[in-house]
Amino acid sequence: MTIRHSLYTVSLLITVLLFSGVLAQQQQQREYQPTIQSLDRHEVPEWYHDAKLGIFIHWGIYSVPAWAPTTGELGSVEREQWFKYNPYAEWYLNSLRIIGSPTREHHYETYGRDFDYYNFAGTFNKEVQQWEPDEMAGLFQDVHARYVVLTSKHHDGFTLWPSHFRNPYLPFDKQQAARDVVGELTGAVRGHGMRMGLYYSGGIDWSFHPVVITGGLDWSKVTPRSDEFKIYARNHWEELISEYQPAILWNDIAYPDRQDAMEIIADYYNQHPEGVINNRWSLSFQDFTTPEYAQYDRLTSQKWEATRGIAYSFGYNQNSGPEQMLTVDELVDMFVDIVSKNGNLLLNVGPKPDGTIPELQVDRLRGLGRWLDVNGEAIFGSRPWVVSAERIDQNVEVRYTQKGDAGYAILLDAPRGNSLTLRTLYLEEGTTISILGGEEDLGWEQEGRDLNIMLPDNLPGEHAYTLKMSPKPFRVVQE
Repeated sequence: MTIRHSLYTVSLLITVLLFSGVLAQQQQQREYQPTIQSLDRHEVPEWYHDAKLGIFIHWGIYSVPAWAPTTGELGSVEREQWFKYNPYAEWYLNSLRIIGSPTREHHYETYGRDFDYYNFAGTFNKEVQQWEPDEMAGLFQDVHARYVVLTSKHHDGFTLWPSHFRNPYLPFDKQQAARDVVGELTGAVRGHGMRMGLYYSGGIDWSFHPVVITGGLDWSKVTPRSDEFKIYARNHWEELISEYQPAILWNDIAYPDRQDAMEIIADYYNQHPEGVINNRWSLSFQDFTTPEYAQYDRLTSQKWEATRGIAYSFGYNQNSGPEQMLTVDELVDMFVDIVSKNGNLLLNVGPKPDGTIPELQVDRLRGLGRWLDVNGEAIFGSRPWVVSAERIDQNVEVRYTQKGDAGYAILLDAPRGNSLTLRTLYLEEGTTISILGGEEDLGWEQEGRDLNIMLPDNLPGEHAYTLKMSPKPFRVVQE
């Protein structure tokens, strides 16, 4: 063996050893593997527990026709009739394809029988040029939202970012927004101190799989299963994660390939260990569950997020009036109840094509924001107490939270008179009770297992009233 050959062999051996060491180090750094057992070790980060309020945005070419019948909330309509009379305006294309549906009749009368749904893309791309992302994000910050989730692609396949991966079934000018809505809003949201999450419809894409949904959802029939779509959806998620680094991966309906889903999530967690995923990936694992137009009736240990529109639709529906919308009082009560049971509220807005949020929706958002101006201390960063809810004398509903050394009793109704009794509640001597927004401490007395609290003549604020007890009370268990 020559000296030169010997040196080459030694050099090659050193290179192999170094490369092996790098690979081993990389494997050690990859904490999460694409298995349920590995992903299940991911813990919900504190920021998501603390956040409580997120804003959902359904916005796309369905915002141009912006039409659906005001049938009622999800769950209030017979399942056999839901899709024909679907109040979700973002489902316009599916509703249009159902013979005899109100949406189909409206479309024919307004645009003509031959007007293709994807022609709305031209109007959307013209109107979206007027959008002011900083103004939109500023509104969300004003109402104390902690995160935002944008529909990057809904069921119609139209994307709100300039994807490098072309849709083979749609013309280029009808498959994506003319502005990088995802990127611009992400920058604005983060600039206003909030976190940004992204929604993606992985379970339905009518451009790849134009099945008409008329009855109960059979995922094996409505979710595209072709290799072409599996590659397309995975490329999209990987592109969104790489380009925009979302704090939340919010997949919808289902996912076409279980192994792909686990690999996407494992890679995401390894890059963003404080990220979270929802429960709509066709997996037995999730960071949080997502009841839709519903909420749990008891305190749960599993983190959850109630998601709903202010009216019956997620997408903007021009037919929605005050009579279909939550009042501010109803919105506050619902939000407090959700938080007391370990949930967050992902409250939806449906902008017009130019990014304008309809005034009735803004009114509800600002009403919730004004309540949080006074009572946010009992909400943000709080955790559930040992019980979440009870009804006391005078039919006053109470919800409980705690934070640090303080406990909070939030009255969803105004008591009649100048006192109220919280039963089986015990305070230490020296505990102070105040009402958020008030100026003076309240008088109280312990009477056995009951706590009697003296109230001011006029309660500060509106909608719901928060009693702060410091140090936090004990719960007395009935024998």
